[in-house]
Amino acid sequence: MIQAFGLTSTARKEHPPAVDDVSFEARAGRVTALLGAPGAGKTAALRLMLELQQGRGITYFRGRPLHRIAHPSREVGVLLGDVPGHPARSVRGHLRMLCAAAGVPARRADEVLEVVGLVSLRAERLGSLARGMDRRLGLACALLSDPHTLVLDEPADDLSARESRWLYGMLRAHAAQGGTVLFTTAEPKEAARSADRVVTLEQGRLVADQEAADFARTRLRPRVAVRTPHAARLAALLTKEARTAHRSVEVVREEGNRLSVYGSTCADVGETAFRHDILVHQLADEVGDMGPGAGATPYGEGEAIDESRESCTSSTAEMPTSSTDTLSAETQQPRTATLPTADPPAAGEPEPVADPHPPHEAHAGLHMTTSAHSRLVPLIDPDETTTGTHPPARVPRPSQPLTLDAPSPLPPPISVRSAPSPLRPLRYELRRAAGIGTGFLTGAAVLVVSALTALLLARIGHTPQARLLAAWPWELPLPPAALGAGLLGAFAFGDEFRHPALAADRGTVPRRMGLLVAKLLVAAATALMLAFLTVGCDAEVLYLVYGRELAQVPADWLSMSASWLGLVVGCAWAGVLAAGIFRSTTAGLAAVVAVPVLVVPLVHKALEGSAVRTAEGFPVRLRKVFLLQWPFGGERYLSAAARVIVQPVGGALTLSLTALLCAYLLTTLRSRVR
Repeated sequence: MIQAFGLTSTARKEHPPAVDDVSFEARAGRVTALLGAPGAGKTAALRLMLELQQGRGITYFRGRPLHRIAHPSREVGVLLGDVPGHPARSVRGHLRMLCAAAGVPARRADEVLEVVGLVSLRAERLGSLARGMDRRLGLACALLSDPHTLVLDEPADDLSARESRWLYGMLRAHAAQGGTVLFTTAEPKEAARSADRVVTLEQGRLVADQEAADFARTRLRPRVAVRTPHAARLAALLTKEARTAHRSVEVVREEGNRLSVYGSTCADVGETAFRHDILVHQLADEVGDMGPGAGATPYGEGEAIDESRESCTSSTAEMPTSSTDTLSAETQQPRTATLPTADPPAAGEPEPVADPHPPHEAHAGLHMTTSAHSRLVPLIDPDETTTGTHPPARVPRPSQPLTLDAPSPLPPPISVRSAPSPLRPLRYELRRAAGIGTGFLTGAAVLVVSALTALLLARIGHTPQARLLAAWPWELPLPPAALGAGLLGAFAFGDEFRHPALAADRGTVPRRMGLLVAKLLVAAATALMLAFLTVGCDAEVLYLVYGRELAQVPADWLSMSASWLGLVVGCAWAGVLAAGIFRSTTAGLAAVVAVPVLVVPLVHKALEGSAVRTAEGFPVRLRKVFLLQWPFGGERYLSAAARVIVQPVGGALTLSLTALLCAYLLTTLRSRVR
């Protein structure tokens, strides 16, 4: 069950708020439609409910605000816009990656694929899906964690009639199992046909909250659709005959050669056209919109064929006069809302909430002349509280009756919170990295470029053996393997911000320590693999082309190996941290290149000159201080690590990584404080 109270968006400069004091509820086991024309505030209302936009108000999902729910994705399934996955990722791979983020088994991806009918397209890329298939995938993502509530924004937008019927059938099946469904739409007929209850918004305000049957009866009416090349002439004839017969008929001139005739039948319109030899291309019964924003202009602008008010009120068969008189009398007096008494709910059922709309309000305004009085305002106090086992769910207080004229206190502010971190961050990162071919293509390109560079350097000569095996010319700031590792590290966070699958509704990525550690581990493993493969491929190519002489292992291979692995891993980590801070793959790669271009000269300049003291014997003194016995000759490894750090490149890389890590932590803490 969804209960929204006092939703109000923040006004921008001189513009009114997109949503102004909207309160409604969507009950469990039912489908609720949020109806409104484009710009009425439907999407803004959903974003306020999901705490994605700053404003005021509060929304309870089964008695708890969203920020009080430990795992929101398991309670609320959201579909806002298109699925923002990587276009090169497969449908099944995308769902399996989200399974790791939601902490559900990977087999759940195959289950929802079967439910939404995408089993045959599980290997298709996201970028090649049609609109209908993309909607199915979005619904599969929303259903992945088996949520109780579904919140969807324009789910049937740009879908065919067949796809729309299937989609609303799925929503109806979810509600039949006890779930809550809330979707937005701009089509009144679609809302009346697909929902159990219709909540209507107009210019950010709530104008009606009705059952679907009442909505269809009070805000929709039948019409005759006519298409003829002589639309103006036929409209004039229908006007004349209606006035002569004193019938309440209205003709609305649509775009093109189409007329909408209200208050008549196909037989009457067809007979009129036949008697006057008017060609008719279309003549059919339809259901037209009588809700807000219909936008149709009656024929003749005031000389429309609706009857005068005297004839309307005199004809009791057409409209009872007591309905308008009663409604006018009611609107002149302030109404009060009190807490109705009801039987206690059964075990396991949600607590009932008082219906803010009395039955006579839902049926008011059955005629167009009363449409001005038929705007329904829910009688809900934004500060109401109840007691129970769950956090307070709001209903009106019996001790403080609320009048429509009394000013209500401001609802609580809505704070935008960051998306939750993946529950299985390492598993998520592995599936994210292996789900697309970018990493494999980058690795292959690095190996090919390194092999060709090594052959070229061997042909030119005068290149040390270590640089020859690493394919690192003196003219380049970094070898191809280090650049490739930095690029893959930058992709780790850059793709997250470019295709925010973790937080599709927020458009951002949770910068949590668990996700950062997972990305650093995967980036380090990828960099180590790339470093070993680069040296191995270069040595093999040099051996095949020039013989064993150029493929020999250097004598000081231990320190060189440590320097080489530290350089490649450090570049990968620099790319990860920089892309996470600046939210861009380009910025991550730029930070990697900036280390040898900018930071190394600064460090080298700071360290140049003769040193008064050295750190010789550091491992021995460290062992004496901490009384540690280094196993397996650990002094050698520690000395090698120290020599790597004191080198200009190693020191610059260490300094850069420390600065980037501190900046990342500062950014994370700042977002949490906000």
